[in-house]
Amino acid sequence: MTPAELSRTVRHAVCRAVEDDVLPGPVPEQVTVERSRPGGRGDYASNVALRLAGQAGLPPREIAEILRGRVDTTRGIARVEITGPGFLNFTLGRDSRAELVRTILRDPARYGYGEALAGTAVAFAPPPAADIRARVWTDTVVRLLRSQGAEAAVVPGAVERPALVPAAPDPDPGPDAGTGTGPRTGTDGGQHPDGLLVRLGRDAAHWALLRPAAHDRPYTGPDLLVQRESNALFRVRYAYARTRAVVRNAAQLGMAPTPGRYAEDTPGIPQAEPPAEPPTPAAPTQATSAQAAATSALFTALGDHPAVLEAAARLRAPDRLARHLELTAEAFLRFQESCRPLPLGDEKPSAAHRSRTALAEAAGAVLAGGLSLLGIDAPEHL
Repeated sequence: MTPAELSRTVRHAVCRAVEDDVLPGPVPEQVTVERSRPGGRGDYASNVALRLAGQAGLPPREIAEILRGRVDTTRGIARVEITGPGFLNFTLGRDSRAELVRTILRDPARYGYGEALAGTAVAFAPPPAADIRARVWTDTVVRLLRSQGAEAAVVPGAVERPALVPAAPDPDPGPDAGTGTGPRTGTDGGQHPDGLLVRLGRDAAHWALLRPAAHDRPYTGPDLLVQRESNALFRVRYAYARTRAVVRNAAQLGMAPTPGRYAEDTPGIPQAEPPAEPPTPAAPTQATSAQAAATSALFTALGDHPAVLEAAARLRAPDRLARHLELTAEAFLRFQESCRPLPLGDEKPSAAHRSRTALAEAAGAVLAGGLSLLGIDAPEHL
């Protein structure tokens, strides 16, 4: 179950309570669920009962009790608890992680898309031709809004514009732009709005313009083209290429990615066959702890993706998606290093390998889908 699905499930519980005439309307358009904070319980929490207390004239904990009895626990929710003044805490079922992978792979290109903004119409004013950042930002926000069910477009005469710090202008690329001779300053020494696209290429230029927050000036220097770990765009695309390599190599071994069950005593680690040789006494705890942490971090990133897309659309903030892709890439690379999705040497493919390969494929889908919304290609080879 994704955060977006959990949000809809809790909102449905509010609808049922209103229909049963135990809570007054109106039903909020959206119910917020967040990762449980340190010291909290379960996987997710919601303050919806506290939000409804004022209009209902009831204590938040009483509202929380009303909602707890109406939350559908047949769809991946193992337990609903109430803490503090009335927070609802949700523990997902033990199969929820495998189901998340299945959900992503069922329609990988559209994972995270939703109808949260259905019925919303947004019209943007045409951005100035000379402001390359406004042009790229507006086009990207339109795609994000549409991914959440909104009707969005650039319409002459509209008034909404993003408030952005513009990128520094680049030299006029001149008539030889795109022919291999590179950009040049125009004969009048003027500047050209598309100089950045020519100098960096579409992918690096889009990342440069979208990764910083709207109020920050974009960095557009040559480091954006360097293939090294300090380049965030390279790191994200490298992680995607690694996910595809895992899937290709698994296919060569005749191993189909298959989401599997996860052991309760080490959350996030698929059941694996016993090792051929017993490890040293200290090794199992250390390895299992590292694997559990890496796997949990990756599942968190994948599960949060729909909520990130919705927030990026609502707030007209594609930088949120770019930062989330960085986090997802780092989580996958740690997972790959800790958990070894593929067998080594004479090791036979196991259920653990098939499950981890499926998780790698799901991570690749999230990275590719996010980059696509930013207008950036995701190459399978780097």
